[in-house]
Amino acid sequence: MTSAADSSLQGAPASEVDLAPPAKSFISAIELEPGMPSDVDLMTGIQAGDPDALSQLYDRYSGIVKALILRIIHNDTEADDLLQEVFMEIWNQAKNFSAAKGKPLGWMVTLTRRRAIDALRKKQAYARAEERLQAQPEQQPLAWVQNTTEEDITSGDRRALMAKVIQSLPEAQQQVIDLAFFQGMSQREIAAHTNIPLGTVKTRLELGLKKIYDSLKELKDEL
Repeated sequence: MTSAADSSLQGAPASEVDLAPPAKSFISAIELEPGMPSDVDLMTGIQAGDPDALSQLYDRYSGIVKALILRIIHNDTEADDLLQEVFMEIWNQAKNFSAAKGKPLGWMVTLTRRRAIDALRKKQAYARAEERLQAQPEQQPLAWVQNTTEEDITSGDRRALMAKVIQSLPEAQQQVIDLAFFQGMSQREIAAHTNIPLGTVKTRLELGLKKIYDSLKELKDEL
C-alpha cells in the first residue's frame, strides 16, 4: 500500500529524527469507501479480541506505519520485522486506546515512532559496544574469546524457551512463523509457497505472535 504519506515520511534524513515534528502532523487518515468500518470500529474490535479487525487495520495502515519506521530505521528488513512487532503491540495495547483522547491513527503513529526510536537507539548502542570490543581484543577476558559468557548461556536458555513456546502453537501457526522468521520469507512469499490466501497468512502470523508474546510474558521470571 502506498500513499503520499509514505513518500513524505521516507524523505527525512536520519539525523532529523529527533528534530522532526511528530509524524501525525502530516499524516491523514485514509478515505474509506461507504460501508467500510471506521478506524474506531476496528480498534473497538481489537479491544474485543477480534483478529479480523487487526487484519483489516493492518491492511489499511501497514504502508503508512512501515514508511514511518523507515524514516527512522532506514533498513527495509529491520522495518519489516518492526512492523510486525508494532502491530502485535497494537493488539496487546489496544485497551489503552480511547477515542475520547484522539484518533486511532494518531495513537498508532505515536506508538510506532516510540518503538522505532527505541529500536534505533538499541542498534546504535550495540554497534558502539561491538566497536569497543573489536578495538580492544587484548583486554577481553578469556571467557569472551571462548564464547562462554554468562550472557551467552542466558541467550541459549532463551532460545530453548522460545523453541518450546513455538512448538506449543497450532501446526498452522508454527508453519508461518517458521517461514517468516527462520527462513526469511515475506507474507506474500509464504502465501505463494504454501498456497494459502494472504489474509490467512497474516491472521496466522498475528495470532502466533500474540501467543508467543503472551507465553514469554508468563515466563518472564525465567528469562
